[in-house]
Amino acid sequence: MAPTLNAPLETGAVIGILGGGQLGRMLSVAASRLGFKTYVFDPGTDCPASHVADQHIQANYDDADALKRFADAVDVITYEFENIPTSALDMLEGLRVIRPSREALRISQDRITEKDFLTSLGLKVAPYANVENADDLEAALQVTGTPSILKTRRFGYDGKGQARLQSPEDAAQAWADMAGAPSVLEGFVDFSHEVSVIGARSADGEVACFDPGENVHLDGILHTTTVPATLTASHRMDAVLLTANILNALDYVGVMGVELFVTPQGLIVNEIAPRVHNSGHWTQNGCTVDQFEQHIRAVAGWPLGDGVRHSDVVMENLIGDDMNRVEAIARESNAALHLYGKAEVKAGRKMGHVNRVVPPQPTKIKR
Repeated sequence: MAPTLNAPLETGAVIGILGGGQLGRMLSVAASRLGFKTYVFDPGTDCPASHVADQHIQANYDDADALKRFADAVDVITYEFENIPTSALDMLEGLRVIRPSREALRISQDRITEKDFLTSLGLKVAPYANVENADDLEAALQVTGTPSILKTRRFGYDGKGQARLQSPEDAAQAWADMAGAPSVLEGFVDFSHEVSVIGARSADGEVACFDPGENVHLDGILHTTTVPATLTASHRMDAVLLTANILNALDYVGVMGVELFVTPQGLIVNEIAPRVHNSGHWTQNGCTVDQFEQHIRAVAGWPLGDGVRHSDVVMENLIGDDMNRVEAIARESNAALHLYGKAEVKAGRKMGHVNRVVPPQPTKIKR
């Protein structure tokens, strides 16, 4: 029989986090504010979360003994990234409650499965087709046309595992770039901008969503999120309602990020992430209860917090050599720095972020 969490966790309980990156770090900080301890499971020797968690279990995800020790030491398990090996989850779910559930992970780990799930809810997504060989790609182009983008079905993030096709002549090179990995071809969407909603759902079905944020990407990596986003009143409501629809359909517990394209015909779902999300970092300085505390509250069985925004915020990711600007940013009167403690600066590597808080302005209504 699968384990259950019969009552809200009391302070002093231990929350286990699979993954020790910056999201695990910020989850650990949020948990400590509520009186919880955190044990982080991560193969890395000096992962960001290990600097602030109560314990770091350093082991590979195929280490059955380490996984059992981890499960035995914690009261509930959550995760900070999607691509956890299935074998590790198979073992853990028989020992401890995992929140969000395995079903949410299963759906989000595969882009085709995710799109099939979203369309089953009546939500709009970009045209797509499964691609497992060169012949599939030729057939998929008849569905999506060009320009289009070929993505690996699993493991891609921050622009990795993707190839753009400007014309059908690009097909051979795009498929070669996938190195034989099962993929999905997505048609381009004519959208004005991207927004994301950070939503949360508790074990008893309570749902709370933060204000939509407006995202700008550079080189496939999120550059800024601005709140409030430029949206019509109806789009703003639709964004929150469809996020709640996804959360409820999954019987979800925790925080989820939902990325959306804004088009004249309505909102199109780009993707979902079953975890706290980069585009929700603005909540740390724009809300009393941020996305990290909201997630800890949900997985611990606590009531959700009030996610109402009290300030306008522009979040900027600090990537690679942006660390050279830290001293200057630290002198800005309205800038809240959040650095991840990563030892080595690399091009394209997220090293931290800054939330610039500005006085609230009238909500931007797009007419």
